[in-house]
Parts: sequence; structure tokens; C-alpha cells
Amino acid sequence: MCNDLLRRLSKSQNTVFCGRIQLFLARLFPLSEKSGLNLQSQFNLENVTVFNTNEQESTLGQKHTEDREEGMDVEEGEMGDEEAPTTCSIPIDYNLYRKFWSLQDYFRNPVQCYEKISWKTFLKYSEEVLAVFKSYKLDDTQASRKKMEELKTGGEHVYFAKFLTSEKLMDLQLSDSNFRRHILLQYLILFQYLKGQVKFKSSNYVLTDEQSLWIEDTTKSVYQLLSENPPDGERFSKMVEHILNTEENWNSWKNEGCPSFVKERTSDTKPTRIIRKRTAPEDFLGKGPSKKILMGNEELTRLWNLCPDNMEACKSETREYMPTLEEFFEEAIEQADPENMVENEYKAVNNSNYGWRALRLLARRSPHFFQPTNQQFKSLPEYLENMVIKLAKELPPPSEEIKTGEDDDEEDNDALLKENESPDVRRDKPVTGEQIEVFANKLGEQWKILAPYLEMKDSEIRQIECDSEDMKMRAKQLLVAWQDQEGVHATPENLINALNKSGLSDLAESLTNDNETNS
Repeated sequence: MCNDLLRRLSKSQNTVFCGRIQLFLARLFPLSEKSGLNLQSQFNLENVTVFNTNEQESTLGQKHTEDREEGMDVEEGEMGDEEAPTTCSIPIDYNLYRKFWSLQDYFRNPVQCYEKISWKTFLKYSEEVLAVFKSYKLDDTQASRKKMEELKTGGEHVYFAKFLTSEKLMDLQLSDSNFRRHILLQYLILFQYLKGQVKFKSSNYVLTDEQSLWIEDTTKSVYQLLSENPPDGERFSKMVEHILNTEENWNSWKNEGCPSFVKERTSDTKPTRIIRKRTAPEDFLGKGPSKKILMGNEELTRLWNLCPDNMEACKSETREYMPTLEEFFEEAIEQADPENMVENEYKAVNNSNYGWRALRLLARRSPHFFQPTNQQFKSLPEYLENMVIKLAKELPPPSEEIKTGEDDDEEDNDALLKENESPDVRRDKPVTGEQIEVFANKLGEQWKILAPYLEMKDSEIRQIECDSEDMKMRAKQLLVAWQDQEGVHATPENLINALNKSGLSDLAESLTNDNETNS
């Protein structure tokens, strides 16, 4: 499918999409996958660089003629320094333009360099182009000024799949450091192919001593030009040299037939010795009357013999060091109560150490931690304070050791009020954490039927499924999310209505009976 897409897409217009497909295939298959390798070292001959080949249509000669005619009116010495031309100092004519872009045909198909006539043409054009690069060198100030202009305009890198071969851009291209690097790098890749040993290269493609000597000298000149090309020319030149040396290992691997990178173990011809099984310590230790295993150290011996079965000792409840939510958040819940009048700077939620341990505990014991919410919190103390308020509604109130007579009177009054409350009033009160816990066990696998009628989105339902595999825990998370969403409107009455609408009338009746019994 990916190959069909690549055939239908245009490499020049859909360059980014084609590149993403190639990256996907490169990550999908291993390096030794031969279907993604250019085993026969074929070239993309369809990549043709189009430029103006008609000298009569060229405007380069006319431009220089007009400049020369205008310059005849000004005598030598009359032009001031401020009026000096700021354009490129290289005399660009049509011959230079044609020779420069004709080199792209050799970069496209390096096999032409093995032909005598084509080699002479390539040699002539290359010497003239490289001489232009040597005669007109870019300085660091010019490159840094250009870099600053790119940053002002947004600093976005613009990529062109094909060369821009307009005659008007020739002087700008020769003044561009990135463009020069691109051309010089093409030379180095071409030279590496001509000098390298390629398995599928024809036996007639052999360089003469004179050609090899010229390539060696020109390679040094190209590296010198790369190091002089700002910015960071030295560093870029060394990096290119290192990459091309690494490519030689890749070519050698392809010439060897792309062997697998996984080496198989060589089978040992030596006869294997029979290894006697070492006697377990239980066979010769702990057989005395005390059955005490000596570990060579008094403290280690004491620790080892604390429990006969070490695995059972690890599972002991005394090794449970994680506190419960009630124990850990008891102080924070008391501080969150406005009646206690605790200032914000003295609250435990502002302590970074306390906040880190609170997040760890919530992730292990509280369903609210992984519950998605629309609220945005600017800081960790603000988030913890919100969680403390939720936990205070669910957790039972802290036990009081000493109760005064006034407290007893208040409790009696509350009990009388509760007895006098009608069932409708009790149904209007929000559900408690205990009610959610009991009803979640009854709901179980039918939680997904109820979820749409509690106005839960599909994304929230999928999130609940991902968080836990236990059906009772999913039901509890659904009810907790509904409680967070509805707030004070999360009453048993509304939950009973949702159950009736979803067709779970048995559960609705059970919840009604439980509500009346508890009241």
C-alpha cells in the first residue's frame, strides 16, 4: 500500500508526505530488509534539472552590456566609495550559467564520468566552477547578517524539492553559503562513488591514474572550500568527512550480500561436562533441634530466622508501609475546614515534600486521580486542596475522643431532625462515598449501560475502561465521575431516574429500598 502511494504521489509537490511514508517504512522494517535497499546501485535518472539552454533567450549578456555602457560615462576616480555597486563581484555570463547547471547531469548519472569525452567536459566545467568558488569567498559577517535577517522574518526553513535555475537568481545563489555547501557535497558524493568498490558496477568502469590523482586533489580542495565556508565551516567539513567514511561501511555491507546483523552462536564441538547440582542449603542446614540456619553473622542469622517462610514474611501485613487516605489527609482535611481558620501559608498542601507523597498515594488509592476533569489548576497546592475537599465528602468524619454535653445535645437534635425528615428530602441530598461504594458493587458489569444516561461522553467511557479491568472499580469510577460532574445535583433521586431510563429498574428499586433503610 505504501509503495502504491509513493508511485501515485508527486515527489516535487508532495515531498513532505513522501518523506513521512519513507520514514514509516524505514522504522517498520529492519535494516537488513532487502526490499528497501538499492542493491544494484541504480540512479534516479528521472531527476532532470531543467535550465535555459538557448543563449539567444538569455538575459545575462544583455545585463552586463547595459552595465558596461552606463559605466563608460563615468570616468575613473569619479565614482565615490558610497556609490560602489553592492551586487555580486563575479562576472556572471551565460557560459558560466550553462556550465554550472550542466554539472547536475553528471551528479544525476555518475557513470558518464567513465567516458573520455564526458570526463573532459566534466573536468573543464568543474575546474571553472570551483575556481569561481575560490575567487569569491564568503565572510562571516555576511553569513551572520543573513542569519539575523532569517530570524527576523520568522526563521522558518523553506525546502525546495528542485533547484531554482532562473538566471536572475544566479548571483544570489553563489552568495548563499547553504547553496555552496550543497554543490560541494554533491562533488564529494560523486567522488566517493567513482573511487569506491561497487559490486554491480561494470568491469569497464575503471578510473585511470590521471583521473584518480585529479579526484584526490579536487577532494582536498572541496574540503578546504567547505571549511572556509561560513558559518562553522571547520565543524561542518569534519562532520561531512565522518559521515562519508561511515558510508563506506554501508557499501561494504551491501557488497557482501547484506548479511544479517544477528550472529548465530557457533556450536561447541567439545563434549559438555556433566555439572553436578549443588546441594541446597535446606538439605544440610536447619536440621537440628532448634532448626536454626546460621548465616555467619549474628544479625543476619536473627533476621533470616524471624520467619520460617521468607515469602510469607514478605507478604505480611506488617510490611505494608503505605498509609490510608484517612490517615494521610486527616491533617489537610482539618486545615481545609474554614472554621479552623488556618492561614494558607501554614497549610500542609503547600509543602512540596507533602505534595509529592500525596500524589503518589492518590495514584495508588484514589479513583479521583485518573478521572478526567475540565478544571484547570495553576499550581500543585491548588490541585491538592481541591482533592482534599473531594476526599472530605467521601471519607468518614474523624473520631472524637472527648465529647462534651453540648455535643451530645447537638447530636440528639440532629437525630430528631433526621427522623422528622421526609423520604423526598433525603433523596434530594447528594450521595455519599459509602452509598457509591455499596451501589458500585451491585452495578458491576452493567455500568456501561448506565453511563450514557448519566451524560458521560464516549471518551470518558473509554478512559474508564483503560484505567481498570475490574468491573466493580469501573462502576465506582463512573459514579465518582458523575458525582464530580453534577456536584450538589448528584442525588439518589437523579440516579434512580437514570436507572429507570436505562432499563435497570431492579437496581433502581434496590437503591430506593437501601435509601429508605439507611434513613
